[in-house]
Amino acid sequence: MRLILAAAALATVPLASLAQEDPIHQAIEARHGFYQMLAISMGTLSGMAKGEIAYDEAAASRAAANIEALTHYDLSSLFIEGSSSADAKDSAAKPAIWTDLEAFRAKFAGLQEAATGAADAVKGGAENVAPVVQKLGGACKACHDNYREKS
Repeated sequence: MRLILAAAALATVPLASLAQEDPIHQAIEARHGFYQMLAISMGTLSGMAKGEIAYDEAAASRAAANIEALTHYDLSSLFIEGSSSADAKDSAAKPAIWTDLEAFRAKFAGLQEAATGAADAVKGGAENVAPVVQKLGGACKACHDNYREKS
């Protein structure tokens, strides 16, 4: 029994070290995950807009709804001091974010505005997807141009 308890205690050591991981690294990793979720949904919509993916109203609406939901996340909590590309090698966030935080927040609000109603706007046929993709893509680009390092 003692051997089982000792093994269980040792098994929790890696979990404890994860809980105390560097908050900057955690913020960057969370940002990567956040933007990956956006990219997956945008990829679905973009593929349908280009005709590379067959139009599926339910899938298009779900992807657009996911984007809209993501735009309601408190993104500022993932952009902590010390997590810019100047401070961390795995960050694509330009330091300009922290020098003009209000403008950065306004760009993200632009994405939120572009995503509002997108789940309904993509319904009714493939021809309805491209305008939504253009609107969302424009909002993404507006932010990337100023606040994301080119890869």
